[in-house]
Amino acid sequence: MSIFRALLALVAAMLVASPAAAFWEYGHETVAAIAWDNIKPATRTAIRHILAAEKTLNTPTCPARTIEQASVWPDCVKPLKDAEGKSRFGYAYSWHYQNVNICEPFDLVPACKDGDCVSTQIDRQRAILADRHATPRARVMALAFLVHFVGDLHQPLHAGDKGDKGGNEAKADYGIYAPARMNLHSIWDGLLAERAISTPPPLVKRYPLATRRRLAAGTTTDWSRESWQAARTAYATAMHGDPCQPTPARLKLTDADVAQLVPLLRGEVVKGGLRLARLLDSALG
Repeated sequence: MSIFRALLALVAAMLVASPAAAFWEYGHETVAAIAWDNIKPATRTAIRHILAAEKTLNTPTCPARTIEQASVWPDCVKPLKDAEGKSRFGYAYSWHYQNVNICEPFDLVPACKDGDCVSTQIDRQRAILADRHATPRARVMALAFLVHFVGDLHQPLHAGDKGDKGGNEAKADYGIYAPARMNLHSIWDGLLAERAISTPPPLVKRYPLATRRRLAAGTTTDWSRESWQAARTAYATAMHGDPCQPTPARLKLTDADVAQLVPLLRGEVVKGGLRLARLLDSALG
């Protein structure tokens, strides 16, 4: 039991130390791996060619030599600064999410002002990736952003909230595990994602064509609406009722709540991977 508590303490430290991390590494890498297994051979060849230019990013502490590494690159580079101490990638902070109010009719416009939201950037980065006249640096960066942002969009609390920064301001317990600073967003980014992805059967595999076509259909707006609806479910489950009632001082996800949410998050990860595969094939295949 002491070893178990030590591991929980380590997880808690990771949660507190990385509040801005999106979907943790496991979520992003799994979405990327699903995409890799479901893209065309020509797309894989193109991706390898583009990633060969990763040194042009000049981020040696944040490599992007594989699609899995590229999937976490946009989070890894957040703290990097230039010689003057200014953030090198601060311009991209707001690209990782879109705060669409779950208690109002779905509307992307206020959340995506000036294109500063995750769904708009998915479309923008795909276009840069597809541009054969773009520089190698621009294309490898676009690839990393695209892979990462598709993962972000399919973490529901990056797509919907209730004025609490995607659940970052909603303190929450995960069953009996209740460190003081844990919140609803970090649970979905980390502990719940780990539980969902590691629950059998494995998510990373080649999916049947009919499944790929069905789950990858739609636009980024359609996907945003789906994820926003999933965010409503996330809040409703944590609130044990109306998701739009005032949030209590501390939420609690019971074991039954977690069991209910695992299939939802597994489905989001699979959809993210297959939709990413479609975008990569359309840009490079």
